[in-house]
Amino acid sequence: MRITLVGSRHFGVTTLNMLRDHGIEIARVVVHDGEDRLAAAARAAGLDVVVQADPKIVAASEIAPGTELIVTAHSHARVSREALAASRLGGIGYHPSLLPRHRGIAAVEWTIKERDPIAGGTIYHLADRMDAGAIAAQDWVFVKKGETARELWERALAPLGLRLLAQVIDHAKTHKTLPAEPQDEEFATKAPSLTDGKH
Repeated sequence: MRITLVGSRHFGVTTLNMLRDHGIEIARVVVHDGEDRLAAAARAAGLDVVVQADPKIVAASEIAPGTELIVTAHSHARVSREALAASRLGGIGYHPSLLPRHRGIAAVEWTIKERDPIAGGTIYHLADRMDAGAIAAQDWVFVKKGETARELWERALAPLGLRLLAQVIDHAKTHKTLPAEPQDEEFATKAPSLTDGKH
């Protein structure tokens, strides 16, 4: 299973390590910032690292030849339709909510803000619309009273993401396909950034 990993920061690094522990061939790591810690970890592991020409979008030329699956891990760039077409199975990402609830950049913050008693994570198919692709795997966790978004992420949602990603990638390795359950638009909610002065 040849994977192109698109990502950044700590979750990108832990995803990289999980993939390597699973014996997955990482054909290339794509980052929006060449100084990012994922770029440093990938170079240290002797992997091919490409910095996106446009930090907002991943182009087809940035996907490694022969990629079977694109995996995003803490990437805020949109993977272009052409890039997805360059990968045999397209692409998947992890979103720290029970999609279609809390689509957007601040899903964990909105989980806390809305006082959701249950949070969760979703592995979803990358698609034209952000966080709207079919669901490949999903699981939930309880939210502790008084927990902050960061605490919830570190305690439960980041480990859940790694477990679900491993599960879906193992499924893809075995079956050469990805599970896909369409999202129910009736339950979609938005989770825009909370730091743009609108609250």
